[in-house]
Amino acid sequence: MKNINFPKTQVNLKATKATLLVLAVAVWIISVIAVARYLGKLPGVTEQGQEKQTTKIVSEESDIISVVKKVSPSVVSIAVGNQQTLNFFGMPVGSPNQESGIGTGFVVSADGLIMTNKHVVSQDNQKYIAIIKNNDGTEKKYDITQINRDPFNDLAIVKIDATGLTPVDMGDSGNLQVGQTVIAIGNALGQFENTVTTGVVSGLGRGVSPFDPSTGISEKLDDLIQTDAAINPGNSGGPLVNSSGQVIGINTAVASAQNIGFALKINTAKQLLSDFKSSGGKISRPFLGIQYTHIQKDVALLNGVPQGELVRQVVPGSAADKAGIEVGDIISDFDGQKLTDENTLTNIIRSKKVGDQVRLKVYRENKSLDLTITLGEAPTGGSQ
Repeated sequence: MKNINFPKTQVNLKATKATLLVLAVAVWIISVIAVARYLGKLPGVTEQGQEKQTTKIVSEESDIISVVKKVSPSVVSIAVGNQQTLNFFGMPVGSPNQESGIGTGFVVSADGLIMTNKHVVSQDNQKYIAIIKNNDGTEKKYDITQINRDPFNDLAIVKIDATGLTPVDMGDSGNLQVGQTVIAIGNALGQFENTVTTGVVSGLGRGVSPFDPSTGISEKLDDLIQTDAAINPGNSGGPLVNSSGQVIGINTAVASAQNIGFALKINTAKQLLSDFKSSGGKISRPFLGIQYTHIQKDVALLNGVPQGELVRQVVPGSAADKAGIEVGDIISDFDGQKLTDENTLTNIIRSKKVGDQVRLKVYRENKSLDLTITLGEAPTGGSQ
């Protein structure tokens, strides 16, 4: 039997066809991948971990955008009406009826209650306007009809005639942690446009004494949130929000150093709002009726006087005036407690109620006097 041998040319031809087929498939696959990358359907070749980091950043940005969309309809621009501005040469510009933005607030009840800073609405002779802008760009303007100021904190509750508003979700500032993400929203630079800055809680329990140019008084504020989220002029009174969209602070002051801002804790505002509603729509705070300067221990020793509060002014008709306190007196004891750098007069009065009787020790002309005083009610503002 003869052996059958296939021609070599036929075998080579089959091998060549197989090779060409493999090459064609490879070229097709490479072409598909290249087109997909060009159209953005597939991620490019990255270093290990870079793709995961990109996904994380996009997720964080998405969270912030969601929070801003949730909170913005509740943020209020506060403006002064009928205030004409002057240019460099002292000439009036703009309409005499033009609003001038000065601060921010946020809605705390559907029927028109708004929380803001006291220094934003500190003038009784001004006409204040609240401007609420929705996410679709539409806005409504309301006259502020009532202002209630807290004598103890840089807080105020104002009222507008409106219904169906969207109040913010107020969180718990008692659980804040240094390093957690925060978002500041407000009417920066008075442009009636909500601006957004982000940062972290960089400190807790801070104390500052911001100067209010409208009153000429430097008010001491304690137990503040410190943040590196930029708080610009016009942000005062606006919400400081956590990553869940809950308000945890009220932006109130900026330090002279860069990237340092301060906010009042929302729990303080929540307590104020609760007291306001339970008292029939007013802020009721005990009132002594003096302006004073604290005399620190080293200054007292140097001048041979007791440590305490040096009375600079007595409000006519106030509890202090009725009790016989005079300018130049030094109040060294209040309700049986020594007044020190840590145990201040303000902190003790905050623990009292309107109508409480307290005894105080006063140093006057090298003599110590014992006085009894009945605390009055602090003026907090009124209708506009």
